[in-house]
Amino acid sequence: MAKALFAGTIFTSAFLLFLVQPLIAKQILPWFGGSATVWSICMVFFQVVLLAGYAYSDWITRRLRVRTQAMLHAALLLASVAFLPIVTSARWKPAGAEDPTLWILGLLVTTIGLPYFLLSTTGPLVQTWVSRTPWGAQVYRYFSLSNLASLASLLAYPVLVEPYSSLLQQAWGWSLGYCVFVLLCGGTAVHVARHWGGAAPAAAPADATVETAPRPSDYLFWLALPALASWLLLAVSNHITQNVAAIPFLWVLPLSVYLLSFVLTFESDRWYRRAVVLPAAAFTLVLCAFGLQDPIGANVKTALPIYIVGLFVLCMFLHGEMARLRPGARYLTRFYLMLALGGAVGGVTVGLIAPHLLPAYYELGIGLVLVALAGVGLLRARRLLVFSALALAACCVWFLVLQVRSDVTDARRMSRNFYGTLITIDAHRSEPTDDVRVMYHGSVKHGEQYLAPARRREPTAYFGPSSGIGRAIAAAPQRPRRIGVIGLGAGTLAVYGRPGDIFRFYEINPQVFDLADTEFSFLADSAARIERVLGDGRLALEREAPQDFDVLAVDAFSGGSVPVHLITAQAVDVYLRHMQPGGLIVFNVTNRYIALAPVVEKIAVAKGLYSALIHDEAENTGFRRTDFVLVTRDPQALMRDPIRGATSVPKPIAGLQPWTDDFNNLFGVLK
Repeated sequence: MAKALFAGTIFTSAFLLFLVQPLIAKQILPWFGGSATVWSICMVFFQVVLLAGYAYSDWITRRLRVRTQAMLHAALLLASVAFLPIVTSARWKPAGAEDPTLWILGLLVTTIGLPYFLLSTTGPLVQTWVSRTPWGAQVYRYFSLSNLASLASLLAYPVLVEPYSSLLQQAWGWSLGYCVFVLLCGGTAVHVARHWGGAAPAAAPADATVETAPRPSDYLFWLALPALASWLLLAVSNHITQNVAAIPFLWVLPLSVYLLSFVLTFESDRWYRRAVVLPAAAFTLVLCAFGLQDPIGANVKTALPIYIVGLFVLCMFLHGEMARLRPGARYLTRFYLMLALGGAVGGVTVGLIAPHLLPAYYELGIGLVLVALAGVGLLRARRLLVFSALALAACCVWFLVLQVRSDVTDARRMSRNFYGTLITIDAHRSEPTDDVRVMYHGSVKHGEQYLAPARRREPTAYFGPSSGIGRAIAAAPQRPRRIGVIGLGAGTLAVYGRPGDIFRFYEINPQVFDLADTEFSFLADSAARIERVLGDGRLALEREAPQDFDVLAVDAFSGGSVPVHLITAQAVDVYLRHMQPGGLIVFNVTNRYIALAPVVEKIAVAKGLYSALIHDEAENTGFRRTDFVLVTRDPQALMRDPIRGATSVPKPIAGLQPWTDDFNNLFGVLK
């Protein structure tokens, strides 16, 4: 019975620990533009709080008697219930000028700070209590159990939780689960206080064997190995979501293999064999480094297996070596403290420091070099392996140099901030008059412009005259038009401006405004008056007086980090307040991976509006194939020339429900 109590407490805490991460991230994503970087900032917060939890566990187990430990922990558990339910407060909505990083961290502290802190303390603290039991020799299996629970939680959220419950239901369900955890952990504390309450701090393990104190080099590796694993986790996540394919849920794959490596290496020693893992890790290092400067590292069909399998192999190496260095139970909390500190160091370096120091995503290449150098230290007793590790490090450095050289050679401008990396390049085609300047956000094209002076006022890419947005603007009344655009890109839509027109652009990333002004001339050349609003488009429209738009283009769904808050029933209500009676809301739903047209249609039907899909193959035109959905109050607006005759109905998705701020499911609309 006692074993089940200990195991249940650890499993429940780890399950809730990882379940709250996507839950809380999804609550706050809409407030920060749906940026994938929100997840990275959340990860940094979780790692830092985990470190604080492990430090707390280490301190109380070394300073306090067991009964005092139990009483203190029980009191904190009761206090943490005051944070429930974990629903984010609207007062944390940004106004547009705040530093998103600090704002997100402050929001997380006030929303889930103490509950998450106590969940993070459970693993090392309860395992220390386990070490006092007759079965204390199995203590590290409880660490493997906690990682298994984390993995189960991570996989359950997109498959079992998100598709069948609203955000409010998820928050209340998690809060109820946390109450169960409080009862389990409180019961564990009572059990420990009754049986070992008088025991001194940091007592010897149950078998009373004498343990060797860790050496300074052990502490160094306890810090460095998890730091590198955490570094690779975030760096690989950034690489595959920004540079390979902007597909939702790709962050699940790296985190899953990261946790799986923990489960295997700490479950028992049979899973980590140097003779197998070292050659695999060496091959993986070279292949991953090579891919950073070769097309195989950017093609989704080759890059995903390379970097997901590569991350697993390298984490097996790093965590396997960590497991080989694990101490006895007396130093267990210190071991976990260094592990958490290392994870936080790696996370902070990649999540907070790298975006300000590195102009592009070079942290993965740097991480691969550091892993090879870590091998030098770990294998220092074997000269041949040391030389091999040094050769691997040199090889990784060379490929990193080639990656940087390629970027510097091709790129005109390169900038990076919270929202990602922006690069502009000049693409030369067979005919000089067809040469274009292109803006990329990671792997997603955000606009292009012809370089020839005679063609620079022509529309390009997704915005041809036969596209949905081109037809909608052409169908607008002939009076001076008011056009709203959420998502600036290169500013291409400004080419449709006529004298007297007003084009009002909403853009969350200030660097996009800078590049649109300095690298492209769409805004400067437009005959219309250009207005700019810095900040999230929906949040800005919520604050503004009615704009009376004839057309409102919502153009923010080309990548996989879909800002869902721009495509919900409540968002449409916001847009309608700013529309002329016969105005058109135009959603650019062109996306390789996600079927968003049925989502817009469902919302329109639910709100009694009229909608139509305009699919444009754009054959032999030089434009891109596009899908736009037009939504309006007035059915006659869809009968104007040149819209009439170009519309169709989106292919339905069985079981699809109208998306709201409280319920939406990207997993259900993956193509």
